[in-house]
Amino acid sequence: MYEGVVQELIDALSRLPGVGPKSAQRIAFYLVQTDDEQAKQLAQILLEVKARVRFCTVCFNISEHDQCNICRDPRRSKESICVVEESKDVQAIEKTREFRGYYHVLGGAISPIDGIGPENLKIKELMSRLNNPDIKEVIIATDPNLEGEATATYLTRMLVPLGITVSRLASGLPVGGDLEYADEITLGRAFEGRRIVSGN
Repeated sequence: MYEGVVQELIDALSRLPGVGPKSAQRIAFYLVQTDDEQAKQLAQILLEVKARVRFCTVCFNISEHDQCNICRDPRRSKESICVVEESKDVQAIEKTREFRGYYHVLGGAISPIDGIGPENLKIKELMSRLNNPDIKEVIIATDPNLEGEATATYLTRMLVPLGITVSRLASGLPVGGDLEYADEITLGRAFEGRRIVSGN
């Protein structure tokens, strides 16, 4: 334990996702040793982000405007919506340049252990968007883990009766991976998504 404000900084940093106690300590000491100008610049950027960034009123992606740049883009296909858990998932899919439709960010996944149920996600808003007759397909792109699977199953049950095509991103074994290191969900999804490579 360090004294005073240094320990407070370490504690604050360790509450960030993906930052453990050791990383928090390293970042804290870096910030303590950096020059005043760089520290002020970081503090100013954090304040600006909190002041300017909001959630898109249509898809709930992060944006500096009422609507994000994807929802404002008229060149995108109105026929499909890709449902993701978080804004970072939008960026990951956009990097592939494979999807040209619109998105819907749920704001998380169903996780009873964490007290997150369907009512805590943007599912009601998704259902409202699906009143648009132009939409032909909903692609569910939740994470391939227990929470993501639970969310995908819940959404599928709600969406199938609407008569809209519902699809799920294929997932399975990574290229170069070993079967012995694959978890049960990944291996199970690989079997479900297997494809025929021979007509015999």
